[in-house]
Amino acid sequence: MEKYKLGLVSLGCDKNRVDSEIMLGMLKNTYEITEEPKEADIIIVNTCGFIESSKQESIDTILEMAEYKKDHNCKLLMATGCLTQRYGEELLKLMPELDIILGVNNYGFLDQYVEKFIKTRERIMAVDYLDSGINEGERILTTGFGQTAYLRISEGCSNHCTYCIIPKIRGTYRSRPMEKILEEAKTLAKGGVQEVIVVAQDTTRYGTDLYGKKALPELLRKLKEIEGIKWIRVLYLYPEEFTEELIEELKTNEKVVKYLDLPIQHISDGVLKRMARRTKKEDLLSLLRTLRHEIPDLVLRTSLIVGFPGETDEEFKELYDFVDEIEFDKLGVFTYSKEEGTAAALMKGQIRKDVKERRRNLIMARQQEVSRRILERKVGKTYEVLVEGMGEDGYYGRSFEMAPEVDGMIIIETQKDLMVGSFVDVKIIEALEYDLVGVLI
Repeated sequence: MEKYKLGLVSLGCDKNRVDSEIMLGMLKNTYEITEEPKEADIIIVNTCGFIESSKQESIDTILEMAEYKKDHNCKLLMATGCLTQRYGEELLKLMPELDIILGVNNYGFLDQYVEKFIKTRERIMAVDYLDSGINEGERILTTGFGQTAYLRISEGCSNHCTYCIIPKIRGTYRSRPMEKILEEAKTLAKGGVQEVIVVAQDTTRYGTDLYGKKALPELLRKLKEIEGIKWIRVLYLYPEEFTEELIEELKTNEKVVKYLDLPIQHISDGVLKRMARRTKKEDLLSLLRTLRHEIPDLVLRTSLIVGFPGETDEEFKELYDFVDEIEFDKLGVFTYSKEEGTAAALMKGQIRKDVKERRRNLIMARQQEVSRRILERKVGKTYEVLVEGMGEDGYYGRSFEMAPEVDGMIIIETQKDLMVGSFVDVKIIEALEYDLVGVLI
């Protein structure tokens, strides 16, 4: 009997991508995996439900995939992820196109749910809320050609920022045992992965629940010992949880790339307090100064929220001036999204959409100037580049200064054939708006 074809569309964050790869790993022996949803008998949309724009993208994608039930061979349409965890009952009523609706804690019986629907054609919904357990298992990587992989070290969050719904979707913070993380990293390395990207909702908090201490430095030291791993990239380092030990490990661990992602969200003490962030402006400035002093050639990335309830013109200007002063290498700006179930949604002083968008555009325009200056300073320098593929302009790849999908890339000018997944030396000859052009040495 011919196998059903299975297609999966993954939306949202890196943690969601890991869930998607685990789902593919669970089903790969029973179904044939295809990258083309229009060819699939079974389509899974792993949704995001974090902010308004991501919720809309998830709904639009489900509706787009539903068209294949009419025009093609799709026999089963499933939605999983944060949107379904948050709005499972509503989706069951409003979207009859969906055959199976699963929350983030219900992937353990995924194969059985699929088999049951194929036999009975009865709709299924399971969206249990849990504060325990973490999705684990064999993965089919969806990052490039398999040279890069995300490594999830925890699930959930206990920070309870007033704008964020994640604790009510993913549960409280819970770390994965270190031996399981290291075992997975070794498996990834044996499969050809050379760059592991450490992710969690808050990576700096890792281990506090399991070991009674912040264990990220120890984890990084042990990851360094794994043969085959060349780059270790750490994302989502909350600034409130930094220690001297962590800074020293980030500084001295030769496999940890000197690229740090610190989601600070704002710089005004008033806004930070309303956000329930456990830090202040002076603490942030002190940490940034220390990091840049201790780690030469450090690349800093951050994310900001503009238009938070009550954000005054003066508080926004404070943020704008901060961006101008600090000169982050990479920066993302989000307009505040009023999310039901969060404390911030009930706050007075909600700001109009046009004001939020104007503030975002002002900061992004300023950051564009900063980025251009930073990129132009790289012309003439030589970087070790991980070759990721070939496009219309030739081979392309990334240096340690670039995280996949969110940052730019380096276009490599060469007449030679390059192997995807290899590392080559490239001299930068031109800076574009977001990307760099270099010649192979």
